[in-house]
Amino acid sequence: MTNEVKESFGGAPGPAPAPPPPPAPAALAAKVRTLAPTMTRSMQRVAEAVADDPAGCAALTVTGLAELTGTSEATVVRTARLLGYPGYRDLRLALAGLAAQQQSGRAPAITTDIAVDDPIADVVAKLAYDEQQTLADTAAGLDTVQLTAAVNALAGARRTDVYGVGASGLVAQDLTQKLLRIGLLAHAHSDPHLAVTNAVQLRAGDVAIAVTHSGSTGDVIEPLRVAFEHGATTVAVTGRPDSPVTQYADYVLTTSTARESELRPAAMSSRTGQLLVVDCLFVGVAQRTYEAAAPALAASYEALAHRHRAVRRAP
Repeated sequence: MTNEVKESFGGAPGPAPAPPPPPAPAALAAKVRTLAPTMTRSMQRVAEAVADDPAGCAALTVTGLAELTGTSEATVVRTARLLGYPGYRDLRLALAGLAAQQQSGRAPAITTDIAVDDPIADVVAKLAYDEQQTLADTAAGLDTVQLTAAVNALAGARRTDVYGVGASGLVAQDLTQKLLRIGLLAHAHSDPHLAVTNAVQLRAGDVAIAVTHSGSTGDVIEPLRVAFEHGATTVAVTGRPDSPVTQYADYVLTTSTARESELRPAAMSSRTGQLLVVDCLFVGVAQRTYEAAAPALAASYEALAHRHRAVRRAP
């Protein structure tokens, strides 16, 4: 979120935060997958080239990579910076590191494109691989500084509202259910009208979380904006770190952007990354509130225990 947006609601900008460190080599491919959909076509060519052949690109000068991708040196530098590196030299070092890692054990060549006539065994293998990749990419690209700040806000919140629609609504419900079981007050809102009318009641000390893979879902952005304007701490869980929802987010937690196919819509893969972020939030909050969370969790297990016992048939 920019200082300009904060100032428009009366908040004085604090000192400029230190720039985040460049992504580790292992996170480079995940970063490309996440950001490529938002890049220009020329920048996409550069990003795809470095992700597909890190060893080859690491040996190229900025001019050489520009020639290889049919772009300009300026485009190469802009792409490097968008991926989180101060300049092309830093990107080359990361590429060399990634190439070394791949030489020590490259992932198996497998495509997640599922055909209508694929045997079910192939479907299982492809989906399992894609789920693993989504989780790995989300973990690699997750900003732990932002995550820690969001956890701290949740642990001390008077109340937490979570907004999401469709598949993201299921993720919102999952988070609130987890928070309720450790004794925290939380609500999930999938109805946009109810979400806004509840957001109006939020204040400083409350937390509002928007779950939206695209980051442009109006029914989720509007209540987050209202919560932000009323002083609540706001968090966005999204696959697009530069999307509209982040304008109203104090903290942004980015999930992986997996490829969509005809038989596997984006909602399926995006939900996998979102659920990982939700679990990270929950475990972090449970750690910080352990003295209260542990007894609450035990009590909730005990309250449901009789429902999970096998019913014996009468002789």
